[in-house]
Amino acid sequence: MKTKTVELIASPREPHFVGDGFRVHNFIPSGFRLDMHRMNPFIMLDYNSPYNFPPSDKPKGVGVHPHKGFETVTIAYKGKVAHHDSSGGGGVIGEGDVQWMTAANGVLHKEYHEEEWSKKGGEFQMVQLWVNLPAKDKKSNPKYQAIKNQDIARYNLPNNVGVIEVIAGEYKDTKGSASTFTPVHLFNAKLKKGGKADFSFPSHYNTALLVLKGNIVVNGEEKTPTNHFALMGNDGENFEIEATDDALVLVLSGKPINEPIAAQGPFVMNTREELIQAFNDFNLGKFGYLED
Repeated sequence: MKTKTVELIASPREPHFVGDGFRVHNFIPSGFRLDMHRMNPFIMLDYNSPYNFPPSDKPKGVGVHPHKGFETVTIAYKGKVAHHDSSGGGGVIGEGDVQWMTAANGVLHKEYHEEEWSKKGGEFQMVQLWVNLPAKDKKSNPKYQAIKNQDIARYNLPNNVGVIEVIAGEYKDTKGSASTFTPVHLFNAKLKKGGKADFSFPSHYNTALLVLKGNIVVNGEEKTPTNHFALMGNDGENFEIEATDDALVLVLSGKPINEPIAAQGPFVMNTREELIQAFNDFNLGKFGYLED
């Protein structure tokens, strides 16, 4: 099989705040090679690199906002987030946990630093990824998959060099913990210094790496430092990463959904008419009610 090469290594853009609780670098969409179509089914990736929030009696975060037509995947590396929605769902995303929310037909949502964590403050590190849904699934009911860290499937690499946490998809016959509407692979690769891990995805799957800790080398030559994003080409199947010091890498690969994308703000549909309808439904209160 042919090697999947590195197409682009993107440095983090200037951070901006989402609400007052999430200081993020936006990697998707961010330019023509990292737009929604090139990265599809991954249509947004915000990365809150390690940032120290001071203690606060009033939890910082994002107030009530809608989502429709896609899924949000929140991965907590440091810190804790509490969330609530208009369907009565809610909970706490603790360190190492994953919350996979299917917004689908429409939901109101809010997310804040968890109250007790907020009072103490501390280092905060998170990823939020948006995964598109096929047209046939955009009208399905909202749902949650709350995946605790201890329940995430794991593959231990040979020679005790690290572990692959399989959030979704499959790694060497270890099946991921989350269910998905289309083929999506999402892993945390935790490698010790000198540790290597190999990956294989179909050449047409859109694939990328986000280095959350340490530094790695891809295919023995492409250095990718902390907080950088490596876009893999659609020219092969296999590639290898090696940690030059203890490293944590988010690996994402998914089968493209070859449908039109009409996106504006928190709505991702297939046509402009559907987008207008989504705004109308929201304004008419069809997403339910959630107190701010």
